[in-house]
Amino acid sequence: MERTRHERLVALRRALHRRPEPAWREYWTTSRIVDEIERVGVDEVLVGPELLAADARMAVPDGEPLQQWHDRAREAGAREDVLEQCGGGFTGALATVERGDGPTVALRVDIDALPITESTAETHTPAEAGFRSGNDGYMHACGHDAHAAIGIGVLEAVVESDFSGTFKLLFQPAEEVIGGGKAVAESGVLDDVNHLLALHVGLDHPTGEVVAGVNGFLAVRQFEATFRGESAHAGAHPAAGRDAVQALATAVRNLHAIRRHADGATRVNAGVVSGGTATNIVPESATIEGEVRGETTELMEYMGDRADSVVEHAAGMHGCESELTTVAEAPSAESDADLADVVYAVAEGVDGVDSVLHSAPLGGSEDATYLMDRVQEHGGQASYVGIGTDHPGGHHTPTFDVDERSLDIGVDVLAGAIGQLW
Repeated sequence: MERTRHERLVALRRALHRRPEPAWREYWTTSRIVDEIERVGVDEVLVGPELLAADARMAVPDGEPLQQWHDRAREAGAREDVLEQCGGGFTGALATVERGDGPTVALRVDIDALPITESTAETHTPAEAGFRSGNDGYMHACGHDAHAAIGIGVLEAVVESDFSGTFKLLFQPAEEVIGGGKAVAESGVLDDVNHLLALHVGLDHPTGEVVAGVNGFLAVRQFEATFRGESAHAGAHPAAGRDAVQALATAVRNLHAIRRHADGATRVNAGVVSGGTATNIVPESATIEGEVRGETTELMEYMGDRADSVVEHAAGMHGCESELTTVAEAPSAESDADLADVVYAVAEGVDGVDSVLHSAPLGGSEDATYLMDRVQEHGGQASYVGIGTDHPGGHHTPTFDVDERSLDIGVDVLAGAIGQLW
């Protein structure tokens, strides 16, 4: 007996949930997605360097982790042709359907997982139902498995519809490290897009609630600051050393002392700090992994400039040198109200939807903003759509899960809105 659409969506979502892969290592995921794209039938599938501007990729791990996950994907049954195309971390895919003259409409979904160990509690549905993560230490704790499944459902609906124009479905890698959006944008594959929709489930909205145009994206810059001093015997010759951890401590304190700005919200965080080798050695090196954010790109840059100054002067105060590297960053963006109006009107008539918001703040950061800005700069429109889902644990927690009723709602809202744009 042929499976229903809901059964297909659930099966795909659970298969992806069972094999989560982190940023730039989504090899098996990309292979599985290409299988689904080919099953539906499209005119073109792009995988690999054609999809991603190599120099614009950010937060790409070094060769060994990439190769380890590449080998793991092969062992799990990933296709050799896809693995070859994705070599070196060029993951993700773009499916294109062309049906004559008309506008070009695109949908962006993301596919990477997080470095979180998934709950084994009996009350956690993936554990109870047998689709908990099989890659220890990693899980889909933000719903990207659901995003990919919804994307395939939308592709099915578009292919089956009578439209005139072009549809592009982007499966973007490396969102969680803010690393993939810029690379896709600068590849130019979306430069002909007239209307772009991006998707996220949850965002503290319950199942049945839809946000037609999410706003409030915080621009973000993630950085690594390294302090270098000189070691010495901490008991016999403490003054002979230059203490890198002391410089780090001064920097952490003063990063959090950066004055906030009157023009909008700003954030700073020293998320990971490390340094030193032993209790009796003056530390010669120390590192901060941190970030700054702003309600606008300009406010993020304000915070970033001051963070750079703090790091430099904290090092100088203690006779150390510093090096500061931007690991990843993303701008702010705004959803176009006219495009959100289309989503809003469609969502009001979708089964299972009982509340529609025209806009709501994200309260965080997203590298879909690169794609939104790029499309808007080329004369198109963009909107970031929130599909509510009940989730027992918060985003980025071991107990996060998706209410699978939201899969159908997502497909119906997005496919319906796309259908109104041709």
